[in-house]
Amino acid sequence: MDYQRIISIEPGKRGGRACIRHMRIAVADVLGWLAAGQSHQQILDDFPELTEEDIRACLAYAADRERRLITAST
Repeated sequence: MDYQRIISIEPGKRGGRACIRHMRIAVADVLGWLAAGQSHQQILDDFPELTEEDIRACLAYAADRERRLITAST
C-alpha cells in the first residue's frame, strides 16, 4: 500500500506526529484504538471522516517504520 499519499507529517500539527490526510487524527491514535480491541468498523463509526483505506495506511506506515528501525539497528 502506498501510505505516503494518506499519511502526512506537518511540524505545527499534533507536535509533528504522523497524521491522516492532513487531519488532526494521528496514526498513533488509530493504532492505539486497534490495540485496545476496537474493530475497524467501530473506529469508522466514531470517526466518519476516516475510511477503511486510512486505517490500512496506518498499519502499513507502522509496519514500514518497524522494518526501517530493525534494518537500521543491524
